[in-house]
Amino acid sequence: MSAPVSETATAALQDAPVEQPQGGRTPWWANQRIGLLILVVVLSALFGILRPAFFNQQLVVFPLLRDIAMFTVVGLAQLCVLSIGHMNLAVGRMAAFSMMITGISYDLWHFSLYAGLLVGLVAGTAIGALAGWVIARTGVNSFVVTLALDFLLLGLIPLVYTALTDNAAFVTKPPGMRELRNYSLGDVCIGNVCGSPAVPQLTLFAVIAMAVVGWIYSRTKLGRELLMTGTSVKAAELSGIPTARRVITAHAMSGCLAALAGFMLAVSTGSIKATIGDEFMLPSFLGPILGGTLLAGGFISVWGTLLGTALTTVIRKGLDLLGVGLESLNIYLGLILLVALSTDRIRTVLSDRQGVRKR
Repeated sequence: MSAPVSETATAALQDAPVEQPQGGRTPWWANQRIGLLILVVVLSALFGILRPAFFNQQLVVFPLLRDIAMFTVVGLAQLCVLSIGHMNLAVGRMAAFSMMITGISYDLWHFSLYAGLLVGLVAGTAIGALAGWVIARTGVNSFVVTLALDFLLLGLIPLVYTALTDNAAFVTKPPGMRELRNYSLGDVCIGNVCGSPAVPQLTLFAVIAMAVVGWIYSRTKLGRELLMTGTSVKAAELSGIPTARRVITAHAMSGCLAALAGFMLAVSTGSIKATIGDEFMLPSFLGPILGGTLLAGGFISVWGTLLGTALTTVIRKGLDLLGVGLESLNIYLGLILLVALSTDRIRTVLSDRQGVRKR
């Protein structure tokens, strides 16, 4: 009796679109991503008027775009586990662990830049899969498991650095690392056509990550199964979806993307050290959640993650240029984010009411 039900449910899942709008089309002003884009543009213009240096290409725009790219990848790492209704509190420590393995590959094994990156991605995928396996096997909440993993790595990583390095950092810089940090798309030319000198080459990693994650969730059976698992584990199991394996897959993807973000940070700072990823926790949640990804799982937004990350990064950079102190900066950042979230909620309510009136 169960086989036909499972086959029918699975076939329906495969044929179903990712999003099913309810009550007609959403007005443009109620679209969360459009609202975020408007906020980013307005705040950028405001900061540029108040402090013209905000538009300085080399001193502000270049590093700003580099930070947006890096924190977008961090947000995608959290997005992968949010898609199944989980969270990864060890996202920063996974980045540090992966870069520790990458640093060892540079320092001791003399790997090339991208061979070391590949090693780091494998390490991040493995540690993420381990967390997912523990969650799937034990049934313990992801909050508890990833928090425990965070503390475990917090103790392990400094021990390894102390044992293998003199200054708690790997000093070997493979060829190409400095160029990747400093070069822009202006250094990439096809014939006489070159890219913008304000856009760092590191942004290409974020573009690739967004393309791959977006493709997985919108075009593949795996992505639909991950979202179905986030919507309802019981319904997913009745549909024949191996939910335990999907939990492992989501956490493995999260670890891989955390490793990529750690690599981007290491390249940006020119240093591979134990503290890589310490600042990843808050941005990993802010970008996806502001962008529309649901904490409960079942819905994600890759573009929304980019825009949510851009908003928080622009706010932080603009307030910093205005001379706002660290404590005050966090207060203002929190207030602006609260207004942004409230505005989105107001737009949603008004949109729902308009849909009800049309019915």
